[in-house]
Amino acid sequence: MKLFRHIVLGAAVLLAQVSSASAADVKLPVVASFSILGDIVANVGGDRIAVTTLVGPDQDAHVFQPAPDHIKSVARAKLVVINGLGFEGWMERVVQSANYRGDIVVASNGIAVRDRVSDEHDAHDGHEGHDHHHGKNDPHAWQNPANIVVYTRNIVAALSKLDPSGASVYQKNGDTYIAKLNELDRWATQQFAQFPEAKRKVITSHDAFEYFGAHYQVKFLAPQGVSTDSEPSAKEVANLIRQIRKEKIRAVFIENMSSPKLLQQISKEAGVTLGGKLYADALSQADGPAPTYLKLMRYNIEQLLAQMKLN
Repeated sequence: MKLFRHIVLGAAVLLAQVSSASAADVKLPVVASFSILGDIVANVGGDRIAVTTLVGPDQDAHVFQPAPDHIKSVARAKLVVINGLGFEGWMERVVQSANYRGDIVVASNGIAVRDRVSDEHDAHDGHEGHDHHHGKNDPHAWQNPANIVVYTRNIVAALSKLDPSGASVYQKNGDTYIAKLNELDRWATQQFAQFPEAKRKVITSHDAFEYFGAHYQVKFLAPQGVSTDSEPSAKEVANLIRQIRKEKIRAVFIENMSSPKLLQQISKEAGVTLGGKLYADALSQADGPAPTYLKLMRYNIEQLLAQMKLN
C-alpha cells in the first residue's frame, strides 16, 4: 500500500512539473497587422510571444482582402497590434468577424502625425483630386526610425500589461531595439548630410516616404497618393514628368509591393533610367534584402545614396 502511495505521489509530482514546464513554454499569441509591424513586435516580445502577421512580406496592405485564416488568427490572439492612422481600413471588419474582445494597441500613438491635407507636397506635385484613402493623416510613420522608438515603447507597455511576469524581459528587449534604431538614425543622418539639397530628390510609386523625407530632408515625389488603391490622372502624370525634366531628377524607384508599369512609363517619357527597388509598406521575403525593419531601412537608404552619387 505504501509503495502504491509513493507511486501515486511520484506521478502527481512529475505531472505537476510537466504541467508547469508546459505552461512556461506556452507563448502569447499576438497578431500584427502587417509585416513591418510584426517584425517590431517580435523584437520586443522575443521568445515569450508568437507573432502572426496578417499582411505578409511583399504584400500591399492598402488593397488587402482578409481571408478566413486571418480572422481565425485574430480570434485566437491575446493582443492585436495595428499601425493606426487609417492604415488598416479593413481591421474593424476583421475584429468584428473574429468576435475579438482583447486589447488593440495602436503602435503609432504619440507620434507627430503628418497632415496630408495641409502638406506642401500636395500643392506642388500635381495631385488634384486623389481620393486619399487614409483621410488627412499620412499613415506611413514607420519610415522615420524616430517614430519606431515610440512604436516600441507602446508595444513594451502593452505586452507588459498583458504579461506582467515578462515585463522586465520586454523592457530589456525594447531598450536594445531602441538603441539599434538610434544607431541607424545617426548613421543615416550623417550619410544624407554629404549631399546638397539639389541631389536629394526622388521619384517613387506612391506617397509612402513623407516621414522619411521630412526627417532626412529628402524630397519625394510620386504619381499616386498615400494609398495605392487609386490611379493618378493623365494630367497628374504629365505634371510629374514635366517636374522630373525641369528639376533634372534622376532617382526613380519602384516599390516592392506595387506594379512597376506606371513608373516604367514615366521614366521612359521623362528620359531617365529607372533605378532599383525600395521597400515601402512591406518587408521582403526572408531570403530578400529587407527581411527585417532595420535591414529594410538600411537597404533603402543605401539604394538612395547610391543613386544620389550618380546624379
